[in-house]
Amino acid sequence: MAKHSSLPMLIDLARNGANQAGKQLQTLASEKAGADQQLSMLLVYRQDYAERLSKAAQTGLSASNYHNFRQFIATLDEAITQQNRVVAQIDAKIEQGRQHWHAEKRRVSSFEALQSRDRRQQLTREHRAEQLASDEISANLYRRARPSH
Repeated sequence: MAKHSSLPMLIDLARNGANQAGKQLQTLASEKAGADQQLSMLLVYRQDYAERLSKAAQTGLSASNYHNFRQFIATLDEAITQQNRVVAQIDAKIEQGRQHWHAEKRRVSSFEALQSRDRRQQLTREHRAEQLASDEISANLYRRARPSH
């Protein structure tokens, strides 16, 4: 077990670790928001081109233009698939980050519990020492006040 005087330092280190883990979670949340926004834009873009293809097909479309539309939509589909992978990877990192943050918070709590227990034990020792000193003073006063025979 660590020395009692090192507990405040360990608590500070653990709090710093928890704060750092929290900052990493915030960064990942920002990355996730950006990735979600990009995915949303790709989906809207794909929907727009699918509607353009449908309208162009109704008014007449050459085979090469149809092929170009389909090829571009396929490229968008691949980009959407890749972006879904990016989002899933960020989600996994966020989950790992949450677990790390929770572990760091538990570590802080453990050290704080040790410190609290140490304080209680110190107060108990001080109280006992005060009680012993008080008892000794009382016994001395009693001996002095008692008539000698």
